[in-house]
Amino acid sequence: MAKKQEYGNESIKSLKGADRVRKRPAVIFGSDGVEGCAHSIFEIVSNSIDEARDGHGNKINVTLFADHSVEVEDFGRGIPVDYNKAEQRWNWDLVFCELYAGGKYAEGSGTYDFSLGLNGLGLCATQYASEWMTADIYRDGQHYHLDFKKGENVGGLKKEPYSGRRTGSVIHWKPDTDVFTDIAVPAETFRDMLKRQAVVNAGVTLAFDDRSSGKSEKSEYYYENGITDYVTELAGDNTLTPVHFCQGQAAGRDRADQPEYEVRMNVAFCFSNTVQTLEYYHNSSWLEHGGSPDRAVRLAFVNQINSWLKNKGLYKKNESAITFADVQDCLVLVSSSFSTRTSYENQTKKAITNKFVAQAMTDFLKHQLEVYFIEHPDEAEKACKQVLINKQSREHAEKARISIKKNITAQMDLANRVQKFVDCRTKDASRRELYIVEGDSAMGAVKQSRDSEFQAIMPVRGKILNCLKADYSRIFKSDIITDLIRVMGCGVELGGSHNKDLAVFRLENLRYNKIVICTDADVDGYQIRTLILTMLYRLTPTLIKEGYVYIAESPLYEINTKTKTYFAYTEPEKANILKRIGDAKYTIQRSKGLGENDPEMMWLTTMSPDSRRLIKVMPADVEQTAKTFDLLLGDNLQGRKEHIAEHGAEYLDDLDLS
Repeated sequence: MAKKQEYGNESIKSLKGADRVRKRPAVIFGSDGVEGCAHSIFEIVSNSIDEARDGHGNKINVTLFADHSVEVEDFGRGIPVDYNKAEQRWNWDLVFCELYAGGKYAEGSGTYDFSLGLNGLGLCATQYASEWMTADIYRDGQHYHLDFKKGENVGGLKKEPYSGRRTGSVIHWKPDTDVFTDIAVPAETFRDMLKRQAVVNAGVTLAFDDRSSGKSEKSEYYYENGITDYVTELAGDNTLTPVHFCQGQAAGRDRADQPEYEVRMNVAFCFSNTVQTLEYYHNSSWLEHGGSPDRAVRLAFVNQINSWLKNKGLYKKNESAITFADVQDCLVLVSSSFSTRTSYENQTKKAITNKFVAQAMTDFLKHQLEVYFIEHPDEAEKACKQVLINKQSREHAEKARISIKKNITAQMDLANRVQKFVDCRTKDASRRELYIVEGDSAMGAVKQSRDSEFQAIMPVRGKILNCLKADYSRIFKSDIITDLIRVMGCGVELGGSHNKDLAVFRLENLRYNKIVICTDADVDGYQIRTLILTMLYRLTPTLIKEGYVYIAESPLYEINTKTKTYFAYTEPEKANILKRIGDAKYTIQRSKGLGENDPEMMWLTTMSPDSRRLIKVMPADVEQTAKTFDLLLGDNLQGRKEHIAEHGAEYLDDLDLS
């Protein structure tokens, strides 16, 4: 077994030359996959863009070849590659083979003050990460040529006189599969990259030639007015307000002990009901994650729109203020800022962290919006009122979301969450039936006799609360009532503070096609039936109006002959059956309570769709129904006494005095 190497002084190693990139590409490019490869390409493009923005050349050509190699051609001044006396090195060696070298470090010199790349890594890092790279540079009446392989120069600098008029640089290279796990950068990535750069570099043409498939597919990107044209393109014709452009500059520092730097700010925006977009750029880099500019936009827009709404008195009493989500819902904004000092989160430049940039842009946008609202009152009114509508719609939607959540939650695993509830198997609401029974004994009989495919059972465990006399707070403290509402799934028809735990009524969420009240044919059964109907009438009256509520009629008598069993539901029915039997021998007994019936009898008399008797509860006059409920179950004690005195004798024959 080999001896384990000890951790000592000789264990410390340093990466040198090309290995600094080739062995750790993710540190420089953000990843060692196709995204990192794409960023290595962008580093070369960005150098050409810096030249164009500095006024040297107005076109950049990018070509993608079938072997995944890339060529970037610009018409700037050309990269200085001759001998540098100050550094006592060749410039080509510094630029192509030395990290943190370039012409972007002399602050205040006017050269690349607002540069896309300030870290001096791009060209060298990409060269180090290449299988091969060639460079053709035209400047000072000379044509310079360089070759690199695997990060090493081959053949030194080749130089020859050039009589043509052009200047600029042509870099052609192939990303190395030994560095990146994937070099097949999609053509769409190039198009997106070049379009974004055209947006923030007004007047510069970025041309793309896609030869990856063996054919040449060309596209060009050009925005004469930069971000203003881009916002116009994004928003389309149907906007709430025209595109507004503003620009400014400021000078400051991130910390008292740090040097002062300049910031230039360009913002174009409009309000729209159909398009919502936020894009931030800094020194031409697309800030995918925003950072400082995003914080500035959020603070400024919320502050100014909120102030406008308050000043116009458009907030209702105790209404909450708008949030940026409400603003963003109708905002199309593109920001392009530049600074002479930039703090990126990392080399991939997807967010900046400059405190002064955030502060300067916040103050700038607050002022610009204030002036804009004053100078364009009609546009201000459209925009701010739309933001208010967005807020109110969001709050309404949130209430609906909570209601739906309650509904769905209530419907999930009800069998486990609601005491003694027994569900059916089918999910087809048009077939499902819910039997509401008195208690445990009735539930046992119904459970044994039901068709479990479509018939569910919910016991009410005795007499429930009189919902006509009780207030809402007391009603919703009743477990059996809230459980029954949850089982039905449709919610309750009242809002406000009364209903905090149950969903708002939605008929489409009703889980059953029939709500069947199934109680004994005795005084207690009738009373329980009435109390359940009262609850449904007060909390879910639509169920009664739409004909979803039924009463299962239980037989009063069971009449048995030698060959047949008869069930009589009324006294006249009993008399008719006895007449039909004639002289045949029979036995007659008062029907037992539901809990004492055998399953076969329960199925025939109460459960079977073919033989049961269901009474549909269909009040012809809702007002009259309300009066009846109030008379019998409400607080009208005197009216109830008078009704009993007048009509009580009509029910003496039905009294069970045994």
